[in-house]
Amino acid sequence: MRTAAKLTSVLLVLCGGTALAAPPAVSEESPIKLLIENHRFTPESFSVPEGKRFRIELTSHDESVDEFESYDMKFEKILVPGNTISVFAGPLHPGTYTFFDDYHPDQAKGTVIVEKNQE
Repeated sequence: MRTAAKLTSVLLVLCGGTALAAPPAVSEESPIKLLIENHRFTPESFSVPEGKRFRIELTSHDESVDEFESYDMKFEKILVPGNTISVFAGPLHPGTYTFFDDYHPDQAKGTVIVEKNQE
């Protein structure tokens, strides 16, 4: 487990929260799988390495149309109930990037954490 994921779990426990599973790891071969249900993303956050292109695969379990969008990562795509879409992003510099459902921006939001390569 990465140090950041361990630290997050420890902080959640110390703050009275429940330790959650570590954010999904990204690999060049497989997409990052997200779900949107009740206008919430699961997971709401995940990490990727800097300088790598990656694919996000989003499946809708909402009862209404969603618009998966990110100003930071420059994508925008409509998603109808029960379907799955894919978007590509990156390569990105280290930092935090946001994504959201443009039709429900106050409810459905998430982040991508781009981690600096350890060389």
